[in-house]
Amino acid sequence: MLTVLLSLLLQAPQAAPQAPAAAWFKGADEKCVFCRIVAGVNPSKKVFEDDHVLAFWDIRPRAKVHLLVIPKQHVKSLKELDELPVETRAALLSACVRVARENGILENGFRVIANTGKDANQSVFHLHFHVVGGEKLREDAITKEAAPKGP
Repeated sequence: MLTVLLSLLLQAPQAAPQAPAAAWFKGADEKCVFCRIVAGVNPSKKVFEDDHVLAFWDIRPRAKVHLLVIPKQHVKSLKELDELPVETRAALLSACVRVARENGILENGFRVIANTGKDANQSVFHLHFHVVGGEKLREDAITKEAAPKGP
C-alpha cells in the first residue's frame, strides 16, 4: 500500500512554485517604482531596511557611492513630509547617516540631496534622499548655468 501511494505521489504533476505575494505598505502606489521596490515586485540592491525605510544603490550612480533612502510609506516629495509619522521622519535621516557609515563615506564626507518637484529635476515622485560620496564632490551642487534674474 505504501509503495502504491509513493508511486502515485511521484507521478503526480508538481505545482509551479508561487511567486511571493507583494508586501504593499501603507499608502503604496502600485505604479510607483519605489513602492514596487518596497513591495518586492521590482529588484534592488538593498543596503539597509527597517520597519520605516529602505536604502539601496541608485541604478544610475552619479558618484562612486550613490545610495537612495526612501520611506516605505508613499509620499510624493519632501513637500509631504508632514504626512509621514514622526518615527519615519527620524528613521530617514538616521538611515542616511547609517548607510554613509556602512559604505565608508562617513569620515571623509558625503552629501544628502532631496530633489523636490519638477524644477528641481525630481524624476521619481516618491520621497527619496540621495546619499552620495566616496570621492571629492563638486563644490557647487547647483547648476553652473546662470539663473534668470528675478523681479
